[in-house]
Amino acid sequence: QLQLVESGGGLVQPGGSLRLSCAASGFTLDYYAIGWFRQAPGKEREGVSCISSSGGSTNYADSVKGRFTISRDNAKNTVYLQMNSLKPEDTAVYYCAADLDCSGPWGDYWGKGTLVTVSS
Repeated sequence: QLQLVESGGGLVQPGGSLRLSCAASGFTLDYYAIGWFRQAPGKEREGVSCISSSGGSTNYADSVKGRFTISRDNAKNTVYLQMNSLKPEDTAVYYCAADLDCSGPWGDYWGKGTLVTVSS
């Protein structure tokens, strides 16, 4: 069974950090770009960051630039999202998805999400 599983979410105070993981099972991530997306209550899903299959290319939403870092460890079949200087507006369910490149369309492979809550 092909799966993406996110982990690492939780409750953190403003200014704090979390590292999210996106682990694949049933297939290798080597050939896939991985995107991180988030959806806050009552809002549309938005793209947060993406990393190419080789790891040589990354991009970020303006709202997270300088605070979030995406990386991958193909040997562990896992992609990470390091989130620093977290703000209450970062509160959302975070999802990872796989596609052939960062332009998407992000159709087939999605995880079920992990909740990040930034609150004092």
